[in-house]
Amino acid sequence: MKLAIYVSGKEVQKGLNFYTSDSDFIQVGTWVYESGKELLPHIHNKGVRREIDRTQELIHVIQGRLRARLYSEDEKEVASLEMTSGDTLVLLGGGHGYEVLEDGTKVLEVKNGPYVGLELDRRRINPVSQR
Repeated sequence: MKLAIYVSGKEVQKGLNFYTSDSDFIQVGTWVYESGKELLPHIHNKGVRREIDRTQELIHVIQGRLRARLYSEDEKEVASLEMTSGDTLVLLGGGHGYEVLEDGTKVLEVKNGPYVGLELDRRRINPVSQR
């Protein structure tokens, strides 16, 4: 299972590029166009059924620095990466934790809903036992 997708702000390409697969619960892409490009107005249709059995999350560092730690489904730390302004992390599975590395760090977080509350939404990982 793919746990996450890291998108460096420095590597965003021209045009429309999606990083997630059609089957992911969260769809993430970037677009870069020249001035004058028109993206036609549209409405997403109601009634399109989607079955979702887990929360997937995206964080985007607006300003500052943080360390993201990624965990497997069995709660083992599998990766650690430093993120800076403009970087995005799409969290598809497993677990995650963050450490803010710079005062004033600003992060945008997006995840699918509806939110069902702390008790049903997540379980804590004990990172101390992992190191």
